[in-house]
Amino acid sequence: MFCMLGISLALAAAPATAAPNPADAWSAPATTRPVIEETKFRNGDVELSGTLHLPPSSRAVAAVVVTHSASKPLRDASLYKHLTQMLPSLGIAVLTYDRRGSGKSGGKLADSDYAMLADDALAAVKMLRADRRIDPKRVGVWGLSQGGWLSLLAAARSPEVGFVVSIAAPVVTPDVQMMFRSENLLRINGYPASDIEQMRAARRAVDDYMRGTGDRAAAQKLVDAIKTKPWFDEMYIGTTVTDRATSRWRKEIEYDPLPTLDKVTVPALILYGAADPVVPVAASVARIKARQRPNIAMHVIAGADHHMVTTMSPKDQMDPAKTEEAKPDAAEYFAVLASWLTRHGLVAAETAR
Repeated sequence: MFCMLGISLALAAAPATAAPNPADAWSAPATTRPVIEETKFRNGDVELSGTLHLPPSSRAVAAVVVTHSASKPLRDASLYKHLTQMLPSLGIAVLTYDRRGSGKSGGKLADSDYAMLADDALAAVKMLRADRRIDPKRVGVWGLSQGGWLSLLAAARSPEVGFVVSIAAPVVTPDVQMMFRSENLLRINGYPASDIEQMRAARRAVDDYMRGTGDRAAAQKLVDAIKTKPWFDEMYIGTTVTDRATSRWRKEIEYDPLPTLDKVTVPALILYGAADPVVPVAASVARIKARQRPNIAMHVIAGADHHMVTTMSPKDQMDPAKTEEAKPDAAEYFAVLASWLTRHGLVAAETAR
């Protein structure tokens, strides 16, 4: 009896044999298997944390630093995954990082402005340029929406940026862009014209006060009149009109991205979606075309929305919960991006053949 119990205990302690994975019967090793490394870099006294996706190569490769859209501050956002999946196969490294004040990065977003966020990206560029596996002359910046502004601003602020890809970045001031977005959000969700006009009046009053041409109390009165509306929280206005001396919004609406383009001398690709309800694409394209800039290529992607997606309804495009997992799927976007990168010598020679 004792011996039988001992055998039973021994059998119970033996590790179970793992069931075979059926996929092993047909799987094959991938051609491109990038090295994935955690990395840290600093802008002043703030430490930022990111992930580098480095393609295997015997030569120094080009690299892209990814800047953030306003609502996607984390390195592993679905919006950025197509870059880490696509670009290493072209022989291009990709660095994604957590925006300051988010994830594993230090600092506070509230203390920053566009220039500081662009300088965070430049700190990443500097770090990559010092890496012997990266070609220091071919380190660029990719950004979408607010990140598209930041990519252009980074190139305008430093000669170390080798190229820029800017996507869905409105080339109008932020107040114009937010008015455009707010009007479309109300239209798409079927609110009456009277609601749209109330929203316009309140937003104009707040912006006028921030520019120093309006009255704070008058603006607050108009905000109070709409703050109980079911759509108010989606306007990003705030229930209290803050002092313009300390307001982050005042700093933002003073930024016109158009003059920045005149300072961008490196190759730049600017892309828009033809079906974008968030950004005034027609106005942005017209402003860019008003001046000849031979270093800038511009392309509007058929059927694509703000995130280069073609399969999302206008209503879903305005729903932050739905766009949280937005992933570009416009074939034309991928084709134009790959073609431009190849034409500018950023794709590894062995993958360009």
